[in-house]
Amino acid sequence: MDLLTKVSVLLLLLLSISNAQTDEKEEEVEDSSSEEETDEFELEDVSSTILRMNNKSMEELLEGDLVIPKTRNAMKCLGNPDKCRWPKSSDGIVKVPYVVSNDYDVSDKEAIKDAMKDFADKTCVHFVPRNNERAYLSLEPRFGCKSLMGYAGDKQVVVLQRFGCIKHGVIQHELLHALGFYHEHTRSDRDQHIKIIWDNIIPYFTHNFDKMDTNNQGTPYDYGSVMHYGRTAFGKDRKETMIPIPNSNVAIGQTVGMSDIDILRVNKLYKCSK
Repeated sequence: MDLLTKVSVLLLLLLSISNAQTDEKEEEVEDSSSEEETDEFELEDVSSTILRMNNKSMEELLEGDLVIPKTRNAMKCLGNPDKCRWPKSSDGIVKVPYVVSNDYDVSDKEAIKDAMKDFADKTCVHFVPRNNERAYLSLEPRFGCKSLMGYAGDKQVVVLQRFGCIKHGVIQHELLHALGFYHEHTRSDRDQHIKIIWDNIIPYFTHNFDKMDTNNQGTPYDYGSVMHYGRTAFGKDRKETMIPIPNSNVAIGQTVGMSDIDILRVNKLYKCSK
């Protein structure tokens, strides 16, 4: 090998090492940025996550994550979910058949099963793998986090986008919608417990604070419900849109999962013995 060839090979080798080091540094920066972003989002309450994930949805949604039904039967459920409970078996168990998309990975599926297990442990509602039932939930990683309200009597999709919606509290939030539960901040007696700051709400979204004619099951208003949206939901520049009364310091919005009162309501609505 002549001198010129040796020099050329050496230069190529040095250039290759330099590029590899540069790529490694860029990868470290990307990983660090991703970790910081993940840490930031981990601090979100359930509603902040849901609204962020649904932010660019082209689908018209009620209260941020309720799918507006296209069939008369499902529309009836939206109007009065008490009449659209999932049926109870003779053994007293409410069996809700479901399928999970294979587009989820193993850890996603485990998170979904874990969120469902809470219901079986604490209520008479059991999510069971579908055989050939006509009515069932289909959990799919489409865009956003959203669900229909109550039992529609056919296939109904629960959307849980990967990398955002696969969180314990978010999964349970959407499953509770599918079982027939509204958001806490729209329940019929909410004005006794929270003050809505209408001027801080983005005008297009004011309808998301309309009160519903809810059956509250004789349970108290629950600031800690997984169905309660956070203080800044639908707010202009993240301003507060709702404040607890009379104590404005009460915490609202959480990420953990069903509260004790959420569980109580499931048991009351479905007349569970637990």
